[in-house]
Amino acid sequence: MSKRIWIIAGFAVAAAAGLGMPGVAVAQVAPDQKLSKVAPHVAGLPQLTPPGGRIHILPTVTGAAALAKALADTGPLLYHGGPIMQTATIYTIFWLPPALQNGGPTSIPQHYALVNIYLVADYPFHGIDNNNTQYFQTVGTTTTYILNAGGFGGFAVDTSPYPASGCTDTATPGNCITDAQIQAEIQKVMASKGWTGGLNNQFLLYTSSGEGSCFDATSTSCAYVGPNGFCAYHGSIGTSPPIIYSNMPFGNLSTCQRPGQPSPNGDPVADAETSI
Repeated sequence: MSKRIWIIAGFAVAAAAGLGMPGVAVAQVAPDQKLSKVAPHVAGLPQLTPPGGRIHILPTVTGAAALAKALADTGPLLYHGGPIMQTATIYTIFWLPPALQNGGPTSIPQHYALVNIYLVADYPFHGIDNNNTQYFQTVGTTTTYILNAGGFGGFAVDTSPYPASGCTDTATPGNCITDAQIQAEIQKVMASKGWTGGLNNQFLLYTSSGEGSCFDATSTSCAYVGPNGFCAYHGSIGTSPPIIYSNMPFGNLSTCQRPGQPSPNGDPVADAETSI
């Protein structure tokens, strides 16, 4: 870890009340944005099928096993003509109100936040990121490859309250936010920080322990539970430019960590989250 990143990340979390940081002053944004494409449903797979939207989920351990069983190896990834993220500048948002919707305590431990900040700060230019440089886009006669480039765009800690539960996650009774509420929070923080969207920026929203999420009010696809359960997902908001974002529920060892998975940072919950 470079000294520069240590100073940035260390100040970000150490200065925060509760992580201990003051909340960001932000204006409300109506949750009226929708994802841009229709997601086909494949029978037997643990995936979300939002009306009018497409996302990519990272399933629970059980869901991943079902996915592996349902799909045979189809060979290398195929390019289908769409745009790619040529670089990745990554922003982290920690949403840590004083309390959950049911009045229970919230928690995002300092070390948990630091591990996740370090991951996104160190990933661009790391040797692991070289794996992505084999992929490309073609526009007309011009082929452009993904670059091992980008960086850590910044962080925010928002201590404003969670909205009233818009869904029912049985793993976190009484405490549940929908994708629309997640999108609204991300756009709200972006506006307060002056951050902009685009195909080369990605925004990761981390929520407290005890806070669940479902894709919508039907509560058929929720964090941690059920055949369509997820440990995280990423998608896009159809603004111009688009906003690429990820919902990062708090690390759950019982459903989101494989048995025997190592903890290189000595923090199994944080390492389970970085793996996701």
